[in-house]
Amino acid sequence: ISVSADPKVLGYPISIFFIVVNEFCERFSYYGMRAVLVLYFKYFLRWDNDLATSIYHTFVALCYLTPILGAIIADSWLGKFKTIIYLSIVYAIGQVTMAVSAIHDITDKDRDGTPDNMTFHVAMSMVGLFLIALGTGGIKPCVSAFGGDQFSEHQVRQRRTFFSVFYLCINGGSLLSTIITPILRAQECGIYTQEKCYSLAFGVPAALMVVALVVFIVGSGMYYKAEPQGNIMLDVCKCIGFAISNRVRHRGKQYPKRKHWMDWAEDRYDKLLIAQIKMVLKVLFLYIPLPMFWTLFDQKGSRWTLQATTMDGNFGALVIQPDQMQTVNPILILTLVPIMDSLIYPLIQKCVNFTPLRRMTVGMLMAAIAFVCAGLVQIEIDKTLPTFPSASQSQLKLLNMGNSPLTVNLTGLDPIDLPAGRANDEYIMFEGDNVNISVVNLEMKTIPLAKGKRQTLLIPSNTAEEWLLTDDLIAKPEQGSNAVRFVNGMGMALNVSTPGVYVGLIDSSYYSNYSLVNNGKIIFTIWSDTQACNYSREFGFGSSYTFYIPGNLVVGPNCQNDITATEDIKPNTAHMALQIPQYFFITAGEVMFSVTGLEFSYSQAPNNMKAVLQAGWLLTVAIGNFIVLIVAEVAKIPEQWAEYILFASLLIVVCVIFSIMAHFYTYINPAEIEAQFMKKGDDNDEDDKKQLQKGMEMVKRNSTGSHSYDGDDDDDERKKTKM
Repeated sequence: ISVSADPKVLGYPISIFFIVVNEFCERFSYYGMRAVLVLYFKYFLRWDNDLATSIYHTFVALCYLTPILGAIIADSWLGKFKTIIYLSIVYAIGQVTMAVSAIHDITDKDRDGTPDNMTFHVAMSMVGLFLIALGTGGIKPCVSAFGGDQFSEHQVRQRRTFFSVFYLCINGGSLLSTIITPILRAQECGIYTQEKCYSLAFGVPAALMVVALVVFIVGSGMYYKAEPQGNIMLDVCKCIGFAISNRVRHRGKQYPKRKHWMDWAEDRYDKLLIAQIKMVLKVLFLYIPLPMFWTLFDQKGSRWTLQATTMDGNFGALVIQPDQMQTVNPILILTLVPIMDSLIYPLIQKCVNFTPLRRMTVGMLMAAIAFVCAGLVQIEIDKTLPTFPSASQSQLKLLNMGNSPLTVNLTGLDPIDLPAGRANDEYIMFEGDNVNISVVNLEMKTIPLAKGKRQTLLIPSNTAEEWLLTDDLIAKPEQGSNAVRFVNGMGMALNVSTPGVYVGLIDSSYYSNYSLVNNGKIIFTIWSDTQACNYSREFGFGSSYTFYIPGNLVVGPNCQNDITATEDIKPNTAHMALQIPQYFFITAGEVMFSVTGLEFSYSQAPNNMKAVLQAGWLLTVAIGNFIVLIVAEVAKIPEQWAEYILFASLLIVVCVIFSIMAHFYTYINPAEIEAQFMKKGDDNDEDDKKQLQKGMEMVKRNSTGSHSYDGDDDDDERKKTKM
């Protein structure tokens, strides 16, 4: 590569600083948006877990398919610089579209906090995600390669340092955005009603993408811009296609057989290129079982995040949001990579020949263990979840609003003693349509029950008055919030509010609607026209309470002990720290599988074929995400822990298949094979030799257009493709 003499700082072209800043902002934008995406589907668009998971993984799959398109466009048509510019504009438009789709006030005409035209928001978000997938995937193979183009051939050390910093920016942007955007999402914002601020959580990444684009454009005059030189992937596809078609045309017995089906391409293509493709196909054959690993790995952003919403994120001085648990992955990557390389691998190597394929096999087992851990965590979570009624069942709780204890008789059940101002602890399950209830000095009442619902029966202090039935929650409160309501047993109307929530004006002997409050200490103010008092309580995550204001309450400063609380839904008790083991195993698996897999692949294929291998590797990621979509939408496994165990079992089966394939694999040296063809060229006449060398030069030019800068620098090649 010939790079003109541009201004340099410490031996580095100034242009690369713009590229590094651009990459940091772009990765922050992508991972920040992706961190909160599945919760946006579930809580804003009101999709169920399976649909939210399916669309999430469809988006991720597209993000890993479009890089192939981006590489072809850059190498065969526009060049890297224009491809980055044009697709970054598409990318930024997509991010802005996502931010607009999350503004609930746009269609919230009745101002109740819920969009009235959900079709608008779904359509906007789908358009936004498609543009983002096209943009982020399209520029993925171009930015790192464009950065490498800025160095001259003698700047090997500077180029290596650049790729190290480049990789650090990827992890830094990912880590910071996964911490920050969930915090933004947890805020409340809105014009008319205050709701979780998904628009801000998407808006900040959109702003960072605009910054990334502007920074990249500012450095335009300093870049070295290589002209498009063709894409090796197209040549490989054409060669393979010709070999297949030629074999089909000559399938009769009268045609002599050839050692390999690719040999049928010799009629049109150079033998060296065919030999190189054979080496690549041998590696690609090993890729066949690999998508199953990515099926498990990418669920940390979907199923595992949804799992965290049913857990306790209180770490003492720090409260972790469910989508922030994903930060464990980049933190562990930065920790485990040096430990694995400098300590673990050398120790294992002393005991057994720990080949790259064996490392990949162990990495797959690690991922399977991670999902076994996730299944065990899910079982613990399920133990803490309430049992809600089925469609043919009803549940009932009784609340004594009187100032003295009360014994209630229900047909077919033992008498229930209710203290003054309190309810029974657990809901009572019924199969019938109604229940007969009696109390002292009152004839038996027949209470109708609602199928598939939980209800609370309010028994007034004067049992001869009307008995009210309230509809209770039949699901855990969303996003770890706590649902609270008040029952007013006094003879006058009362107002109840907190600094952030107005519960409402509650009539005498009536109840309020549910209001959502966050975790921590909440102070409720209860007031009438002339007096007020405060009632405080500590809340966890995902609970539901009914607070009863007794009729003999004296509204004043000392009402804390007079108000009674009934726990309708217990708070989340399974702690988010239980997810750390599964994150550890999945990250250890990633380090052993992904990093080693790319290193192995490139050692077994010629330098000019690295773009083909990158395309194949990205394709395995995309297929893995499509597998999640199929399982989530088709299998419909009712128990989440069973789905985790199913995925772990499938990966173990695939791991066994991969280990068998690896056992029969023979390691090769691509350079030696290429040298053999060069030697054959020497034995032939001078014209054949020149033709062979011409083919090699053509392939090398294609390689340069497909993200190869220095064929002798293997470390740089591994880092570039890993990006």
